[in-house]
Amino acid sequence: MSVTTDIPARLDRLPWQRWHWLILIGLGSVWILDGLEVTIVGAIGSRITEEASGLGISESQVGLAASIYVVGACLGALYFGHLTERYGRRRIFLVTLGVYLTATVLTALSGNALWFYACRFFTGFGIGGEYAAINSAIDEMVPARLRGRVALMVNGSYWLGAAAGAAMAYPLLDPSILPEFLGWRLLFAAGGVLGLIILVVRRIVPESPRWLIIHGRDQEAEQVVRSIEEEVEREAGRDTLPEPQGTLTLEQRERTSFRELARTIAATYPRRTVVGLALFAGQAFLYNAVFFTQALVLTTFFGVSSGTAPLFIIPLALGNFLGPVLLGPLFDTLGRKPMVAGTYIGSGLLLVGTGLLLQAGVLSAVTVTLCWCVVFFFASAGASSAYLTVSEIFPMETRPQAIALFYAVGTALGGIAGPALFGRLVGSGDVSQVAIGYFLGAGLMIGGGLVHWVIGLEVARSSLEDIASPLSKKAITST
Repeated sequence: MSVTTDIPARLDRLPWQRWHWLILIGLGSVWILDGLEVTIVGAIGSRITEEASGLGISESQVGLAASIYVVGACLGALYFGHLTERYGRRRIFLVTLGVYLTATVLTALSGNALWFYACRFFTGFGIGGEYAAINSAIDEMVPARLRGRVALMVNGSYWLGAAAGAAMAYPLLDPSILPEFLGWRLLFAAGGVLGLIILVVRRIVPESPRWLIIHGRDQEAEQVVRSIEEEVEREAGRDTLPEPQGTLTLEQRERTSFRELARTIAATYPRRTVVGLALFAGQAFLYNAVFFTQALVLTTFFGVSSGTAPLFIIPLALGNFLGPVLLGPLFDTLGRKPMVAGTYIGSGLLLVGTGLLLQAGVLSAVTVTLCWCVVFFFASAGASSAYLTVSEIFPMETRPQAIALFYAVGTALGGIAGPALFGRLVGSGDVSQVAIGYFLGAGLMIGGGLVHWVIGLEVARSSLEDIASPLSKKAITST
């Protein structure tokens, strides 16, 4: 059935109000969980290699567990990405949060490597499913003129979780406070408690009106948008809002087939596909490689104790959070092309410098952490923009599946191999080997930035429907 709607234009013309902040908190909270998870595993990396921990796995097994987490995240993204398009954004991000909660609590009960691996897989499976649903919801409910900074801020909230995980890890991993076998388990249990709190907050987020109208739920879409408009009018102290600019005529549908997804990605928008893969592979390798083994680098090469190592994550996490927050507005004002390319290439060059200093033996635990802070201030904004880019440049009907596919493929290329490789490089005991790994990560980031600069799109402040025509329209123009 055909429907003509002004819902996208009505959402894009809304002034920013308290309602939008609540949505930002509700959606961004999952990244806090992800940051908490990754940081906890990085912080306990050296502790769970000790026999007194009750687990006693090797450094290479720590790297393998990190890779298994990433495999789970990739598969979860693909599985739940499909369900997100079929059943809606809101329902799926509640389900995926439940999967995460169950798996992370069970991780605290690990008594052997196989149990630990299985729990890490399903924790990643739940978190991976969140990526498609959350990024789709951000783009579809935030006004176009602010979409870049909000998306970066939400994705950057990952690092608040990282800082929280590091702060909790320090006392809980102190053997003078808790036995070695107990502290790391309580860290995972704390993640489960935080997840329950977020589950309550998440319930305030409505279903995407854009998804509702595409799937034939016109009245529900109208009710959601009208309630949003009434809330924004009340908060802004207005009797009326600006008139929406333009309407859209669509053929409503129940689902989008895999054939349509493949045709859109491979045939209609091949250049956009290359850009998405380059951005995701670069950031996935860099982040998963460095952060899953950060504590091991400090304990192996700089003599930092396993109980103190988490403290070094706190300034690094804050630098990663400030990058998207402070640089995010520039993605809407200066534009996507200079900012995406600049953050990728800049962070890559800075990581090359860090690797050279590491090889030269002139860094200490403090100065290498400062180098990481500078590198990831820019890399964090770049990594967040990868999700923003892919969620913007493909049609709405394929958005969650495209995010899931690019996350899975890019992360498989860069993220699964990265932690395992770096675990072996650190295990070699040769700091020069770790530096070579940094050069590899830097090369992937620089390459991703160059690809975006050459063939990426400038879509700042543009309506989603103008960037990529919905498949429900009669014709699509390839770019």
